[in-house]
Amino acid sequence: MMVLFGTLVNGVFIIIGSCIGLIFQNIPERIKKTALQGIGLVVALIGLQMALQADNIVLILLSILIGSIIGTVIYLEDHLNLLGEKLERSVSKAEKGNIAEGFVTASLIFVVGAMSIVGALDGGLRGDHEVLVTKAFLDGFMAMVLTSTLGYGVMFSVIPVVLYQGAIALLAVEINNWLPADYLELFINEMTATGGLLILAIGLNILNITKIKVGDFLPTIAVFILFFSIYHLLS
Repeated sequence: MMVLFGTLVNGVFIIIGSCIGLIFQNIPERIKKTALQGIGLVVALIGLQMALQADNIVLILLSILIGSIIGTVIYLEDHLNLLGEKLERSVSKAEKGNIAEGFVTASLIFVVGAMSIVGALDGGLRGDHEVLVTKAFLDGFMAMVLTSTLGYGVMFSVIPVVLYQGAIALLAVEINNWLPADYLELFINEMTATGGLLILAIGLNILNITKIKVGDFLPTIAVFILFFSIYHLLS
């Protein structure tokens, strides 16, 4: 159960945020902006702390470069955005109202992103839920804002969030079964550092310092796992 702690906290915060959004329909824009900036600062700090754990800079650099090139070539972030737009249009055409629209919109925002993947991996590999707990605050805030405009359908997005992140965390636990302890520690450090760079980019985007297409960098995670596996086999 501790493996799923961060995921469960994330789900609880989405529900709490949605409930607050139903109660307070008209939240002042300046309060929303300030709260989001505060969250952005914390996200950037966590990403920086994770990135500083790197030992094998070359492996991380290659993973970032190749992963980002793959994501850019296939227009990964653009396709993710188009998927969201198509789903929203489908909902509108079906005339299912704000319940479905709120569910789809919130699910895409909460599920698609580096924090979901990196946070779940971090929780499964080493029982560290800091990323997902921070994501919980961010999602809770976003749920509050979305619910105030799209209604209580946003609350149901907790289902795909828990299933998606929980599945990744449980799969990450299985890595312990095929990696020796010394390699596992190295894998966790380098994986955390690689994911930390993506988390840092998210924080900078939230603060409007950069406009990095983090979605295009998501293949970096798969590329890193591939490179590390090859490194492990050849060592």
